[in-house]
Amino acid sequence: MSIREEVAHIRKDYLLKRLDEHETQADPILQFEQWFQEAIRAEVPEPNAMSLSTVEQGRPSSRIVLLKGFDSQGFVFYTNYLSRKGGEIASNPFVALNFFWPDLERQVRIEGLAGKTSAAESDAYYQSRDRGSRIGAWASPQSRVIPAREFLEARVAEVSSQFEGQELIPRPEHWGGYRVVPDYLEFWQGRKSRLHDRLTYRLSENGVWQRERLAP
Repeated sequence: MSIREEVAHIRKDYLLKRLDEHETQADPILQFEQWFQEAIRAEVPEPNAMSLSTVEQGRPSSRIVLLKGFDSQGFVFYTNYLSRKGGEIASNPFVALNFFWPDLERQVRIEGLAGKTSAAESDAYYQSRDRGSRIGAWASPQSRVIPAREFLEARVAEVSSQFEGQELIPRPEHWGGYRVVPDYLEFWQGRKSRLHDRLTYRLSENGVWQRERLAP
């Protein structure tokens, strides 16, 4: 059997847990926090890795970014504002996030509106990064075509020389955070025979979260 034929037969039955309405939080952010803590305790590799989907002129694109904070106001990640994702968010701020924690047979989907974090928030996180990452934010023209790897390495050397002996490297204006303010979340728990549990939270016009169950 070729790999092309074999791929149709790759499957796993999900048996670990269930997801009942009466066992979940009324506030989806608290429910996310509970699941996120469980993912950390289970030592899921990079539990904060999430796919970020954006749309420009009807064409979607997706990539993995890292969650760097969350609270009642939303979910935060950092990037180059001049990157492809930054340009797409500027033209259409509605985005989707997706977490998949296979060790727990769980998935969380989030939809909402992305906006830039404050300069103070971006500054604080930028200065918490290691020196190489701070230099990289200056050196990399993210999402732009470059002639070769050597071009990037030369840029890193140039920026490193520019800030040599300088402990505090200023944050470039083109780099910072986004906060995704959610209006929809879905918690997915894998179940046997593909009869998965799916609980959704939708923000109503009066600011109250409405919880519903979806068919798998």
